[in-house]
Amino acid sequence: MTEPANRPAPAPGAHPAIELKGISKAFGPVQANKDISIRVMPGTIHGIIGENGAGKSTLMSILYGFYKADAGEIFINGTKTTINDSQDAIAAGIGMVFQHFKLVENFSVVENIILGAEEGASLQPSIRKARKSLKSLADEYEMHVDPDALIEHLSVGHQQRVEILKALYREANILILDEPTGVLTPAEADHLFRILDNLRREGKTIILITHKLREIMEITDTVSVMRRGEMTATVKTSETNPEELAELMVGRKVLLRVDKKPATPGDVVLSVKDLRVTDAKGVERVKGISFDIRAGEILGLAGVAGNGQSELMHVLGGIMDGTGEITMLGQPLPLSGKGSDGAARRKASIGNVPEDRQREGLIMEFTAWENTVFGYHRDPQWQSGALMNNAAIQKEAAGKMERFDVRPPDPNLKAKSFSGGNQQKIVLAREIEKYPDLLLVGQPTRGVDIGAIEFIHQEIVRLRDQGKAILLVSVELDEIMSLSDRIAVMFDGQVMGFRDPSETDERELGLLMAGISGEPDKDDFKAVEENITAVEQGEAPHNG
Repeated sequence: MTEPANRPAPAPGAHPAIELKGISKAFGPVQANKDISIRVMPGTIHGIIGENGAGKSTLMSILYGFYKADAGEIFINGTKTTINDSQDAIAAGIGMVFQHFKLVENFSVVENIILGAEEGASLQPSIRKARKSLKSLADEYEMHVDPDALIEHLSVGHQQRVEILKALYREANILILDEPTGVLTPAEADHLFRILDNLRREGKTIILITHKLREIMEITDTVSVMRRGEMTATVKTSETNPEELAELMVGRKVLLRVDKKPATPGDVVLSVKDLRVTDAKGVERVKGISFDIRAGEILGLAGVAGNGQSELMHVLGGIMDGTGEITMLGQPLPLSGKGSDGAARRKASIGNVPEDRQREGLIMEFTAWENTVFGYHRDPQWQSGALMNNAAIQKEAAGKMERFDVRPPDPNLKAKSFSGGNQQKIVLAREIEKYPDLLLVGQPTRGVDIGAIEFIHQEIVRLRDQGKAILLVSVELDEIMSLSDRIAVMFDGQVMGFRDPSETDERELGLLMAGISGEPDKDDFKAVEENITAVEQGEAPHNG
């Protein structure tokens, strides 16, 4: 990632690029922001951290005009500014890149860039102008992207670049990024930070909302900490450390490593032999892999996104078909046709926390209490004949939300009303509290704050210690290293090898993730770079 040295300091006496004074905002009885004041200096990267529900996104949504503050003032470059909507924010030179992108998937890149900024009835002049501007911006900030590509065909990393380019096209000098690495691979995150460093060097002001302390320490100049709607501290990044920031965020000391006893594996729970998976386009994504998972162990599956992990999880969870042989507690599981769906997998005692919580784990328009029972709603404890015992489900949902610290703890709120981290807790509560013999966990802490990460890790380890088998998929290598009892590395649909976490390191795992086993030579390192570039460009990795 970007080194913090040689950063230009703001000019002496310069007005803050942004100054918020006494900002307050309530949603009914919930005080999301309470008398918040903050100053962000020009040409700096200012981090804002806090637990899910701390009020970070609400504060930035006020700055961008999505919400109107109940009280307080906004100053841009020293001038008091009224921001009633996003058009006011854009006019003031503010751009925002949301955690969940605001792009039209079946539009091209250039069409998304000009959307809402068209000049005249004919689109062609706007498109020509945008093409020219895109090329200039891409060259200046290392954000090359095909202007004619459809958004739905781009990788997540490239979609994020389009969002940044869209803001720069509108001449934004202040950029707000909300959890920008929550859906990125490590390679994509590294490239994003190179982009942000270039923007900073060009004098842009950046506000970075993130829960990842390592990113805060490596990329920001200043960091502000929010807790329960209030600003608790603002410090220079060079004068703090992850442990201090974590304690400021949560209000208590936080263990930044996974505390677990050595595993004591039992009998084989899941056995996979020669599994192959072909996607809807006829491309083989999983190429004859075999492995076992035993009771009382966590098998971590590492790999750059797009190398077959998702397809493997989909087959095991009953979402996709495959060929080969899978047994669960000695009983064969169908890989296609009758008995191969998600309901059959749940009956076989397989729990599933999918990688994409919003598309596969929740129904966003339904309430939290309804989401806590989806997939299990036909269980006799919840259903008698044609009737559901809604009162019992609501009571149980309230208990789950309390035990998993879901904020706000209101079972009647729709899933879309919760932050990403709290949405994740709802899914985890539903699946973990069924105590399945096998738990599939995809990206368990994506978009989750440091206090919740500690809790989620503890729950996964607790399930392991109860003798359950867990298959963990994560793009976070430190999460794989700290949680797993064994690690399998996937590349191009194949398992490159198995490693004991105590006998490997991130360098070896990174090479395996790039398709290289054994001691690398110069050509191997070139292949690593080519594979990282391929992933950044949304292409399949090269088999080296």
